[in-house]
Amino acid sequence: MPPWKHKLHEIIYEADTPAGKIFDIAILIVIIISVALVMMESVTPLLVKYAWEFYIAEWIITAIFTIEYILRIVVINKPKRYIFSFYGIVDLLSTLPSYIGFIFGGANLLFAIRALRLLRIFRILKVTRYIGESRKLMLALRNSKAKILVFLFAVLIICIIAGTLMYLVEGQESGFENIPLSIYWCIVTLTTVGFGDIAPITPLGRFIASVIMITGYGIIAVPTGIVSAEFSKSAEKSLNNTQVCPNCNESKHLDDAEFCHNCGYKLNA
Repeated sequence: MPPWKHKLHEIIYEADTPAGKIFDIAILIVIIISVALVMMESVTPLLVKYAWEFYIAEWIITAIFTIEYILRIVVINKPKRYIFSFYGIVDLLSTLPSYIGFIFGGANLLFAIRALRLLRIFRILKVTRYIGESRKLMLALRNSKAKILVFLFAVLIICIIAGTLMYLVEGQESGFENIPLSIYWCIVTLTTVGFGDIAPITPLGRFIASVIMITGYGIIAVPTGIVSAEFSKSAEKSLNNTQVCPNCNESKHLDDAEFCHNCGYKLNA
């Protein structure tokens, strides 16, 4: 790898170097400004008053993201690994709306194209790249997937049984017109949302509703405990999330790793 390419890789992909930290902070600021602009554009008085300023700012931000996207492709030996990765797709979606709006813009701008520009809001997903702990959280969620799915299936069974029971106890005169509607009420009650569009009126129905409400507090805590346990396990594994392979873009390396565990390429010092 040429020296200039190696230096750019350190700046763009590494977060432990001074230049890398400055680059990450700068991109974070641009992302936040971009998302804030998208939100402000949805406010009609602001859009009418500052339309030209919004337009100029959007193209400046698009140019920055375009340069970043191109540099990320240039500085790795296997660009396909980045292009088709989650962050590569997010980076591409962050730049496309402006260009599509420019190509198909004009007086007869289609609503679909205007709506596509709202994809710019997904630039907020780029933030996760610069938050090291987000990788641990994603790993914890992945490891908890099976347990959480089983738990949700059990909750669904409870809602079906409790909803059917409430349909039998309350009946149509209380607003529980059918079993699906009663299950909907049970889900709303179990999650402690409580819209209030349907409510039990019989003593037995209120008793069952009270039990469901109390159960809801315990149910909410279970997924949190599952993910927290997995998060603690992942935190025990010493991984240097900022060490990215210049060759294949692999990022899950041990703190003291000298070579990429995926392709064997020598990592940056």
